[in-house]
Amino acid sequence: MPSVTTFDYENALVCCAGGNRRALMQLYEQEAPRLLAVVMRILQNRPLAEDIVHDAFIKIWQNADRYHKGLGSARGWIYTVARNLALNALKYSQRQVLAEPDFLLDLCDKQVLDNEHPDDEFASDVFTQASLDVCLDHLENERKLCVLHAYVDGYTQDEIAKLLGKPLGTVKSWIKRSLAALKECLQ
Repeated sequence: MPSVTTFDYENALVCCAGGNRRALMQLYEQEAPRLLAVVMRILQNRPLAEDIVHDAFIKIWQNADRYHKGLGSARGWIYTVARNLALNALKYSQRQVLAEPDFLLDLCDKQVLDNEHPDDEFASDVFTQASLDVCLDHLENERKLCVLHAYVDGYTQDEIAKLLGKPLGTVKSWIKRSLAALKECLQ
């Protein structure tokens, strides 16, 4: 592994912007442990910090073309991405749970049809929502709740695990498998 002083962060970002996955892997190998340490200092929660570092590298990959040399060092930009995600997670992890699980399940069972919007786009949205509702009904209740908490409430996987009293790995697995099942059902 190259040392911090010899690693070319700017070139790595340029390569990432060009779609070079190897460059992202090298960047990850170079900085992930240090980024995790920085994020851990902010969050004081290892599972959430690991998720944030993962999300940071996804964001770095997706936004590498937005880095501009004139605005600062490439390494500084990488740390800013991770730090901002960590601060956002910290801000949102302080929120209270406002919805009870039964309420969320009831929410999925209800369809709201607005007769004042007869256009095709609205009809398509209603059809898509109805299809999604049917597919969600095929999921077990706990898995359905995981998806709803993640995508309706915006909770992190760590928050969902605490809310449901389940291990983080279980929640991650349920969400991943549930999304795959929903995708298959909707196709």
